[in-house]
Amino acid sequence: MSGPFEYNNGELHCEGVSLTAIAEAVGTPAYVYSRTEIERAYRAFDEALAFMPHEICYAVKANSTLGVLGVLVELGAGADIVSVGELYRWLRAGGTAEHVVFSGVGKSESEMKTALEAGIGCFNVESAEELVALDAVAQKMGKRARISIRVNPDVDPETHPYISTGLKTNKFGVSMAEAPELFRDAAKRAGLEVIGVDCHIGSQLTKTSPFADAIARLVQLITDLDKDGIKLRHVDVGGGLGIDYGKGDGVPPTPAEYGAAVQKALAPIAKLGLKLMTEPGRVLVGSAGALISRVMFRKHNELKHFTIVDAAMNDLMRPALYGSFHPIQPLKNPNRPLVKTDVVGPICETGDFFARDRELPALEAGELIWIGAAGAYGAAMASNYNTRPRAPEVLVEGNTYTVIRTRETYEQLVANEKLA
Repeated sequence: MSGPFEYNNGELHCEGVSLTAIAEAVGTPAYVYSRTEIERAYRAFDEALAFMPHEICYAVKANSTLGVLGVLVELGAGADIVSVGELYRWLRAGGTAEHVVFSGVGKSESEMKTALEAGIGCFNVESAEELVALDAVAQKMGKRARISIRVNPDVDPETHPYISTGLKTNKFGVSMAEAPELFRDAAKRAGLEVIGVDCHIGSQLTKTSPFADAIARLVQLITDLDKDGIKLRHVDVGGGLGIDYGKGDGVPPTPAEYGAAVQKALAPIAKLGLKLMTEPGRVLVGSAGALISRVMFRKHNELKHFTIVDAAMNDLMRPALYGSFHPIQPLKNPNRPLVKTDVVGPICETGDFFARDRELPALEAGELIWIGAAGAYGAAMASNYNTRPRAPEVLVEGNTYTVIRTRETYEQLVANEKLA
């Protein structure tokens, strides 16, 4: 165990609060987050970029719960959004629109209009047709949309293919070959104000070299644009820095190592005085969160041993979607004989699992378990599949905790429905 989750007298705590006490108060499954860990991660990332003026725009998609967003607002973060719904959440949490960048390949005209009315800081434009559409919307409103063009540097991030975003085969951004002409086109449009260039090559990156390779290609583009008279104000290098999921297959770079790599890669354009924009998500909240669940039953057949828990794939989709690894431990007395088991949920899908053939302490029916590194892309991807209410979320600070989202009720699940 490490970080905010530690055993104290044989019982797992988040900071100074017993996870058993939280489970007894709010039920299971439940998400638990450490405020201290979010603050530590943010400050480490901020300090790593101190070599130049910068802004950290938190990737809201990683965890969009208001209570979590509020912590990041207080820390001074901006936001990287991919929908107007995320803009609504950010503003509701106390964030300001001027520190928002709007990413995504499919912004509707309605979303463009809402974001312009709110006064967001920048649109990350991802195609020529989006550029034309945004210009038209802005001119019709009598406004100028501040934009950055997202380029696809065709760099292999060496991560899961579903979260790789910087290859020619991915849907994101425009090619390096197309980018210069698109910048020249944008610079001539009355409804647009070109202020930056953007790239994001993927998520859960475990090396600094893909970042450095991508930034090197941005540097060349920025240099060429500068010679053409297109003076940018910022360079956005995206997010994607990974966290340690405890699988034992290598530790991702620290924020300090990441910052050093970014600084070196940007050195050739240091004289241009650009602001550095980043869009981290997982690295700020991933290790701060865990999913707490209760063992329901055990069963075994000729080939397999199963541990059935009350959390399911609707609560934490990553193992089913990506085959991803999350550490699992009992909340009490972890030092006991091991059993090879599949940890599975109650949903009627074979893909409803948290671990397969995992060596774990032999778990008893009724006891509580911790599923770690679940602060990012856990609750944010949760659903009501099998008509299961979404789990409560709890934020711990020191010896106290706050329920920042209560468990959904069945009435809430059908509130917008009616019989034909």
